[in-house]
Amino acid sequence: MSYREMLDTPCLVVFDDVLEQNLTEMASYARAHGLALRPHIKTHKTAEITRRQAELGAVGHTCAKLGEAEALADAGVLHDVLIAYEIVGEAKIRRLLNLMERVHVTVAVDSVAVAEPLSRAMQAAGTVLDVLLEIDAGLGRAGVLPGEPALRLAREVVQMPGLRLRGLMTHEGHAGRAADTAELERLGRAAGEAMVATAELLRRSGIPVEVVSVGSTPAAFVTTAVPGITEMRPGTYVFYDAASFRFGRIGPERCALRILTTVISRPAPDRAILDAGSKTLAMDPPPPGRHGHGYLVECPDAVITRLNEEHAFVQLPPHCQGLQVGDRVEVIPNHVCPVVNLQDELFVVRDGDVVATWRVLARGKVR
Repeated sequence: MSYREMLDTPCLVVFDDVLEQNLTEMASYARAHGLALRPHIKTHKTAEITRRQAELGAVGHTCAKLGEAEALADAGVLHDVLIAYEIVGEAKIRRLLNLMERVHVTVAVDSVAVAEPLSRAMQAAGTVLDVLLEIDAGLGRAGVLPGEPALRLAREVVQMPGLRLRGLMTHEGHAGRAADTAELERLGRAAGEAMVATAELLRRSGIPVEVVSVGSTPAAFVTTAVPGITEMRPGTYVFYDAASFRFGRIGPERCALRILTTVISRPAPDRAILDAGSKTLAMDPPPPGRHGHGYLVECPDAVITRLNEEHAFVQLPPHCQGLQVGDRVEVIPNHVCPVVNLQDELFVVRDGDVVATWRVLARGKVR
């Protein structure tokens, strides 16, 4: 019995051969370009893929939240982690110290207000914490601005006992929202150049910079082409999603994860209802140039126009003859990361058969 008949829906299906291709390609790219690969686990949140990434040469992993790192450390698959997020508050610092007893940890800081409590805690504990300055290279989220603002912060951080400043990091996620490939390349290069220029500014001022780390799957092969970048932290590349293939470098066939869903109603000739609503597909808007809440593999011209919690409304073009009640279809999500976080498990398929079930170990670890 094939996976389409065997599995109950809605569920997440991972095609193991495509996953392996994606993992191997990024590892090979990093190796060929002398880059440290530190993938972000927020996309898959599984022990199995974390282990595979390490086997393929990852120097460590990236997490956003302590809870993700704790879950994977508990599973014995995490040994070196960057928490690419500001650690704020006594409860978080206590957990950080506990995690540091089990794995090597680096954290992001973007202000004195974040760095000073960490310094005091490390002093009291008699230990040293590696830190990277988070740089805002265009996203407009957390981070100190590149150039002189980063230098001013670095000068303060290097004086703080208990902290060891190792370098800089950024997330050039704004490049992934570009309207086209030309804009993606422009934004990605600009982010990389800002990082390298800031690193050089710090070095000229006597502050050593070992790590210049960037992280974005859409811009992974752009930002890292800037000489002076030392580390890359892609996440979505393990599965890819509808936001990934619109730039043309890959197609839908490289999307290793699909949402298997069932047609539960055909209330009109031009409309179908699927059993996967917002609690499965998440609510991320479509990428520029596309419409709807996901890419329907069996009918790419169909548009998932609306979601209720447990229903997807599909507008069907006249030439789409399938999608009858009971049919199983596959949807590639707009943004795969929150979709994985909504499920308990991933069903792994090889040659049409379900060969494994992987628990989404770090699901819901948002603290």
